[in-house]
Amino acid sequence: MSARNPDVLIVREIYRTILGESTETGRPCAIVRLTGCHRRCVYCDSAHSFAGGEGRTVPEILAEVGALGCRTVLVTGGEPLLQPGCPALLAALVADGRRTVLETSGTHGALPLSAVPDGVRRVVDVKTPGSGLQERDVAWDQFGCLGSGDELKFVCCDRADYEWSRGLVRDGGRWPAATPVVFSAAEGLLAPATLADWLIEDGLDVRFQLQLHKTLWPDRERGT
Repeated sequence: MSARNPDVLIVREIYRTILGESTETGRPCAIVRLTGCHRRCVYCDSAHSFAGGEGRTVPEILAEVGALGCRTVLVTGGEPLLQPGCPALLAALVADGRRTVLETSGTHGALPLSAVPDGVRRVVDVKTPGSGLQERDVAWDQFGCLGSGDELKFVCCDRADYEWSRGLVRDGGRWPAATPVVFSAAEGLLAPATLADWLIEDGLDVRFQLQLHKTLWPDRERGT
């Protein structure tokens, strides 16, 4: 299911939780999960967002978010930038005084990162080889618009993923130097302590991240 009318977004769910990823981790947060994704990463934990959901206008979404009482809002999916109304929603959230975070795959086939309005923190999940995607799927040409208010996330499935990601960080040039970089271990595929050991051994200047929501609610697949 997709929304072609920019005035209507297909929303899979809206709920309140503790933000479990990004440098905003730990904040009480309202999550707006939009329906649809053109990618199928092997470690995906939100396959329920691929289909279903209901149409909502931006004012309707703002009202639902407002009722949850959270200043921080995460717009995610699936791939939220597949929906043409996503930038308008993000702009409205910022205008409403919300700390607004967007999670996106940063891959070809969706709206460009430059379409995201000012004031939104863009969290780009850079697809490693272990994700099942190809390097050509990544929209590297769009990364130039990122800055210190955004971040790049590398989810590592194994040592090969780590070395690939480490090489990009060390080589530089793919994104502005001021953009924060986060490394995370794919759940069930790589032990977080192993990834942490590699980072310590190499002295790589990135941030290590655990998925806080999975630590808090390990037995829950939804609503975290």
